[in-house]
Amino acid sequence: MDSDETLLLQFQTGSHAALEELFARYRDGIYGFFCRRLKNVSRAEDLTQETFLAVIRGIVRYEPRASVRTYLYGIAFRVLFTELRKQMNSHPAIADEEQWVDSAPDVTLWVREALQRLDNSDREILMLREYEQLSYDEIATVLRLPLNTVRSRLFRSRMALKQHLEPQKHKDVVDRGETCK
Repeated sequence: MDSDETLLLQFQTGSHAALEELFARYRDGIYGFFCRRLKNVSRAEDLTQETFLAVIRGIVRYEPRASVRTYLYGIAFRVLFTELRKQMNSHPAIADEEQWVDSAPDVTLWVREALQRLDNSDREILMLREYEQLSYDEIATVLRLPLNTVRSRLFRSRMALKQHLEPQKHKDVVDRGETCK
């Protein structure tokens, strides 16, 4: 089985089978990336296709500086950013939080609601790490941030999420400065 990098280089030299293999490997992950962030499943499908079209259009400029996974998620992130900007321009009254998926089983609803309360940048870095399973280095590359910034933002995001997940009663006790017994 060829590596992702080998397949992308093979596609660069004209192998359509190599692109089909990469598409098969990453289609579900990229689709899930969009589904977790958008309300519209058909738009998620379209944006998945747009991501791979961007790969096709830009293949002549591809240089293997990062992993193919990082390369694809970087493209997907830019496609998502463009989509959200278009949505905000066409529907300025829509709140930021409404851009994110709001359907989940009851088991994960509490976590989803807590994620919604995070700032967009905190939510995105946490989702890239926990949902997309990107490494710190890959996140730094996708978001074009220094590695230490990724680490500190991820720590801050996790702490904020933890606060949002605490039961309200416990939060009230902590807010009044009382100690738990």
